[in-house]
Amino acid sequence: MDAQLPPNRPDIPRSSPPPRSQFGEELLAIQRRLVREASMAIGMLNQAVAALWELDAERARALRQRDDRIDAEEVAIEAECYRLLALQQPMARDFRRLAFVLKVNADIERVADHACSIAKVAMRLEPDLAPAWPMALIELGERVPIVCQNLLRAVVDEDVETARRIVLSDKTLDRLHDRTHEETIALMRADPSHPEVGLAICRVARELERVGDLMANIAEDVVYLATGEIIRHTKPKRNIA
Repeated sequence: MDAQLPPNRPDIPRSSPPPRSQFGEELLAIQRRLVREASMAIGMLNQAVAALWELDAERARALRQRDDRIDAEEVAIEAECYRLLALQQPMARDFRRLAFVLKVNADIERVADHACSIAKVAMRLEPDLAPAWPMALIELGERVPIVCQNLLRAVVDEDVETARRIVLSDKTLDRLHDRTHEETIALMRADPSHPEVGLAICRVARELERVGDLMANIAEDVVYLATGEIIRHTKPKRNIA
């Protein structure tokens, strides 16, 4: 029987992962791709809210067609993350970065889904039934996109302080969500002839509140990425109005 070559012989061909410099470049490319995906999803949310206020069905319909692109991008980013995990088996901060991208990637796709749900409401409400939007809903529709933009900057800059403030500010969005329900009940009592309008308002409030929750989740992930600290179950010390 032929003698086997020792495993450390340099003349034995073997597969090897990409060099660490290439890994760093690929990881950076994935992070940039994530930021672009987030920008697209936030843009969809802004357009959905604008289409809702104007009950612009055509604008809402065009927006919903963009959701397929976000879905495809989410799958592609996830596949890239798993490829790097399999090839490199990263440790410490590199592992945290890939874990961060995987978690945030899924949350960003959900933001686009919520934007599409708001667009669907804009498509279904008849222009001649345009409601007097509750003030709490209007404020919610203004605050949530601002939180999204601030969160996107915090992701890019790994800004821990901004991320912590976003986590705390989620309580404000929750209160606006509750106030919207109270105002909607008052509107429906004053004019009970179109209950579908009240239901649509409540649905929009819920979609916006869920986007706020997702932003808080991502903000917690930013803190974890930058510091290694998990703050998901820590009790906030104060609320930001």
